[in-house]
Amino acid sequence: MIESRCGILCSECKYREQVNCKGCVHIDKPFWGKSCPIKSCCESKEFLHCGKCSDFPCDLLNQFSYDKKQGDDGKRIEQCKKWDCICK
Repeated sequence: MIESRCGILCSECKYREQVNCKGCVHIDKPFWGKSCPIKSCCESKEFLHCGKCSDFPCDLLNQFSYDKKQGDDGKRIEQCKKWDCICK
């Protein structure tokens, strides 16, 4: 099951229960701000997740994945690859 547009596993998010987040595939805007550029980009191209894009992994996804404070060292990119294999 796809949990997010960018590959984050929402089921592992420590904020999910605290803010009653249902994951970006089920909400209009993220709990942490007005919009998410990755969610917006993915949905504007009508993709289920970033792994479906011909630009994957793009500069924006790489920036988020390897951000010093909130990145996950590419874990979300690898998850999108897994989802892409499952969803074919």
